[in-house]
Amino acid sequence: MIETDVPFLRFFLFAGGLLFFLAFELVNPYRPSSVSKVTRWLNNLGITLFNSMVLHLLFSGAIIVTAGYVERHGIGVLNIVTLASWSEVLVTVAFLDFMLYIWHLLNHEIPFFWRFHRVHHSDLNMDASTATRFHIGELAMSTVIKVSLIFFLGANALSIVVFESAVVLCAQFQHSSLQVPRWFESLYWLLFVPPSMHRIHHSVIIRERDTNYGTIFSVWDRILGTLIKDIHQGGIRIGLGAYQKPGKLNLHHLLVMPFMRPVK
Repeated sequence: MIETDVPFLRFFLFAGGLLFFLAFELVNPYRPSSVSKVTRWLNNLGITLFNSMVLHLLFSGAIIVTAGYVERHGIGVLNIVTLASWSEVLVTVAFLDFMLYIWHLLNHEIPFFWRFHRVHHSDLNMDASTATRFHIGELAMSTVIKVSLIFFLGANALSIVVFESAVVLCAQFQHSSLQVPRWFESLYWLLFVPPSMHRIHHSVIIRERDTNYGTIFSVWDRILGTLIKDIHQGGIRIGLGAYQKPGKLNLHHLLVMPFMRPVK
């Protein structure tokens, strides 16, 4: 039953989170938009719709189906050891989030992967819609990797639902332009990724952009030395140096971007 309900749950969380953060961004934004918010949202949600259709055709729920399969057949590390249910969920979320950290880092360090990932970083402003701005090539590769990791770990369907839900909501929050109280961010940053941390990651300055790779937990950056905190937030310029013209960042430009000249 959980396998058939997951797409509806994911859509509910995605749409609900998007509307929630959009509403609060409009009421209390971190800073005014420098380009048309409507145009950006049309492009970002347009590529999201395109990606959803293609991923459905290519994989059709492969992630949650794989989790159900390994659970029923006792495949993977977690099916060899005995853990409490809550422990399995925690281990799965932590392990997959760490692998997501590694994958994110590789997307910046390996030129072939960066060709696709730069679509995400080319957004000239950051808000909740930026969390959906990815090229289909990057998402397809990450889906194959995720399915392989589920086989290795033996993660059950419930754990995957928790992880996927956390990724969606955390990504929307950290990309949002919401003005968050400093005291809350300071506490949240101890374990998780607040907007100010991820805003540094979207800086046009390369030495700032190649940091702060975490999605759910900030501890991976802290442990592996890729965390940067002391950057003046008001001075951060979002985007890529080679893509500063909004007219060159429409949907069709985003789709062909990985196949154009390489830029850092």
